[in-house]
Amino acid sequence: MTNDRTRPSDPAIEKDAAVVSSAEIEIDASIEAVWSILTEIERWPTWNPDVKSVSLDGPPVECATFRWKAGPSTITSTVIRLDRPRLIAWTGKTLGIRAIHVWRLETHDARTLARTEESYDGLVARILRRPLQKLLDRTLADVVRHLKAEAEQAVRRPDSGRTAEHVR
Repeated sequence: MTNDRTRPSDPAIEKDAAVVSSAEIEIDASIEAVWSILTEIERWPTWNPDVKSVSLDGPPVECATFRWKAGPSTITSTVIRLDRPRLIAWTGKTLGIRAIHVWRLETHDARTLARTEESYDGLVARILRRPLQKLLDRTLADVVRHLKAEAEQAVRRPDSGRTAEHVR
């Protein structure tokens, strides 16, 4: 039997892309709470200061497109995989850069282990490889910390808007 993490259809970043990074963190919240935060895409700016705005047409489902502003760029992304509550992945394009971003969640001793990885490729990514590598490393380190803070705060905050089953 094949588990969800090894299915051939699992999305993956481009390991040989110009820029590749990953980060992970253990979060003291249920996998459902973390999943809810990640998939409420239009709420990203409320907990991730790097995201200035998001526009999503409809619910976050496979093939859904969303536009978001992070830093100086406006990114157009498409959800390529949604496997509740374990995996969300999307592609993105901006300024000649093609990105693939994958989040994987797993329950780990009554907590959630959140892993994220992303790749950038294209001419701009190859030309600006070093500064983009530093930027992506910092961005992923920051986003896992922000996600942890939001999920753990939601567990403690009764007015978080998340239901009891999402927070333990």
